[in-house]
Amino acid sequence: MKVYLRTFGCRANHYDTEAVRTMLETSGHAIVESASDADVAVFNSCAVTSDAEAELRKVVRRAARERPELRSVVMGCAAALDDDRPIALKMRSLPSVQHVIGGADLPAIAAALDLAPASPLRTHVQTSTRALLRIQDGCDEHCTFCATTMARGANRSRSGDEIVREAAALSERHPEIVITGIHIGTYGADIESSLGAVMTRLVRELPSVRFRLSSIEATELDDALVELLVGAPDHLAPHVHAPLQSGSDRVLKRMGRNWYTSATYCDAIERLAARMDVVGLGADVISGFPGETDDDHAATVALVERLPFTYLHVFPFSPRPGTAAERLSSHVAPVTARVRAAELREIAARKAAAYAASRDGSVADVIVIGAGPAREGMTGDYLTVMPTDPDHVRGARFRGRLELDGEQLRARPVP
Repeated sequence: MKVYLRTFGCRANHYDTEAVRTMLETSGHAIVESASDADVAVFNSCAVTSDAEAELRKVVRRAARERPELRSVVMGCAAALDDDRPIALKMRSLPSVQHVIGGADLPAIAAALDLAPASPLRTHVQTSTRALLRIQDGCDEHCTFCATTMARGANRSRSGDEIVREAAALSERHPEIVITGIHIGTYGADIESSLGAVMTRLVRELPSVRFRLSSIEATELDDALVELLVGAPDHLAPHVHAPLQSGSDRVLKRMGRNWYTSATYCDAIERLAARMDVVGLGADVISGFPGETDDDHAATVALVERLPFTYLHVFPFSPRPGTAAERLSSHVAPVTARVRAAELREIAARKAAAYAASRDGSVADVIVIGAGPAREGMTGDYLTVMPTDPDHVRGARFRGRLELDGEQLRARPVP
């Protein structure tokens, strides 16, 4: 059987697709690069934005036109919410779709593909240079704008032993492993552990690999994590992506993000940055959330200007069916949300350029993540650089001196 895989959405989704890939390849099936060459397609869906769902529907329809006999499976978050959606959004109505499976239910996916029942799987090699390792699933919070909790359920942590075994296998082929999940800061709450504890163990037992945290709440950076970020940057990348969403406490409350305020967020980030000479700092921000006023937006702008962000992911608010935010009053006009998003992106671009310039002449830990003439490197602090030595091929790791060439940073190897 020839199978085409397509993923939408976050790193957790991409990890789930890699698990499906492992299951298929272990069963002797071939993965193909185009739906037109496939017998079966597996689409891993995302429910974060309406655009993600619209793109999924477009891609599924196009695949069915290219390969009329194609059999398709839709998995992931949007699939988990399918029963609650209007008929126009139902995945089952799409051409070629025979199975809709919520989340990453590997036994159900195995049954849909006529495979042997899936035992617990560990990936050992993935398609990207930087491997993904999902350490937990689900989320116990209830942000009013988020459909992911409805799709993924409550927090569920994997055991530390299982995580270390999979990381050990991945470390043989991947120089960096990105720790991912739906809410990784709550890892271990259900098994008497913590993210700091499992990361300390990973760094101790697998010192040859560079680990990187995916998105983590600023106020969930415990003492063990901070010590690793500060004291072991070659083992835990000096990079934190801490969702902000808004700099207005009033809006944060409407968002249901009650575990922090703008002040506690600032305090956590500034205390960390004060201890680190080098740190990549990113955040997610939503513009135009229902009820957001000009003053609320100004508070977000002021906070973004204040903190040492090196990049931002800015999204105009997108109402998700079934979420509490859909029912909130005082919706912001889409054009206003877009204007506010543009302002924040302009600030982010300025900060990113300034940070890149500040790294000119310094030394970085670089991993080559691309191949061929367009190969790129990624530093520990999440900067894209161009390696100057052609002998540094995809997967190579080296220490490089950064040189700013126009708007591009180059990485020249140092002894």
